[in-house]
Amino acid sequence: MAKLISKTYGDALFELATEEDQVDALYEEVTALQQILKDNEELNNLMNHPKIAKEEKLQVMENIFSGRVSKELTGFLSLVIMKDRYGEIDHIFRYFIDRVKAMKGIGIAYVTTAAELKDSQKQQIVDKLIATTAYKEMEIHYAVDSKLIGGMLIRIGDRVVDSSVKTKLEELQKQLLKIQLA
Repeated sequence: MAKLISKTYGDALFELATEEDQVDALYEEVTALQQILKDNEELNNLMNHPKIAKEEKLQVMENIFSGRVSKELTGFLSLVIMKDRYGEIDHIFRYFIDRVKAMKGIGIAYVTTAAELKDSQKQQIVDKLIATTAYKEMEIHYAVDSKLIGGMLIRIGDRVVDSSVKTKLEELQKQLLKIQLA
């Protein structure tokens, strides 16, 4: 359900941005606003509180963001509040940001390795991903997981390439268990 909500509202915000020819401006605003909301737990608690009336929440948003963010984004936030979807605002913004990046040809990859990579190795990964995908640029988030033993795990969207030693050993173990000894 949350995925459907973030897609529906994220698509609406993206369509608004493209119709108004403000994709870059709204992208910058949403990115900044997402960080502001992440840093202000009290505001999120207030906006998600079930006993506070929508009108009060709208007034709080208006007082905080009026004149500081575009009228398009203020209107969008008002819609989200009126439809009781503020609890999904981070997911909505993430979906919108990912959609803008996809439009610009920027791929987002999550690379997990068993050990820290050198800069030259990271550059090789970027080059290989650009060469093997339709993306013009790559935004890569690196993580280290020693349980992989060796190799790497790459996730781009819902596609996963797992060349880790851990996975290969698990596959080998499954194959060996299938073999019946005579």
